[in-house]
Amino acid sequence: MNILILGIGNILFQDEGIGAHFIHYIDEKYELSSPKHIINIVDGGTLAQRLIPEIIKYDKVFVVDCIDALDSKAGDVYFFDYLKIPDKIDWQGSAHEVEMLQTLNMIKLNGDLPSTFVLGIVPKRVANDTTFELSSEVVSAVKTMENVLLKELKNLDVDLKINNYSISIEKIANYSFKREIINNHKIV
Repeated sequence: MNILILGIGNILFQDEGIGAHFIHYIDEKYELSSPKHIINIVDGGTLAQRLIPEIIKYDKVFVVDCIDALDSKAGDVYFFDYLKIPDKIDWQGSAHEVEMLQTLNMIKLNGDLPSTFVLGIVPKRVANDTTFELSSEVVSAVKTMENVLLKELKNLDVDLKINNYSISIEKIANYSFKREIINNHKIV
């Protein structure tokens, strides 16, 4: 099985970049391997529809992105099957989110949608002020996001080895703009 972990977000606008920062964090902290699966980590940024040729290559996709949800607070983490989006989820908080939602809908309409799950977090700060700094609520939620993703990967028989115990999401947020991940090869 081909597995994609896809981070979405604009790293220039505070918490909106958490999807991209998070996949860099996972890539830096862990070595993911499996004798049965190919696992790729991709920073999708705000590419949306341009990601279609990449997404359809996979059997299972984990999309990490900001979401909005009724009766939620900053830092709340949600994990759901894209085809069964809970009623309380509103995945339309910013332009890139609308585009990603439309992208997945287009893939679905073409009949090419892989099994897709969303690991979403409610952001606190999404503004026009350019900064890589994440809110304390989002930083605190990263452990929950990590646990959810790792549990799902373990259920798929993916082996996880910690390579970097000292990495933090704050460190990653300060330099993820310098990183690009393509087919599990970092370019720094």
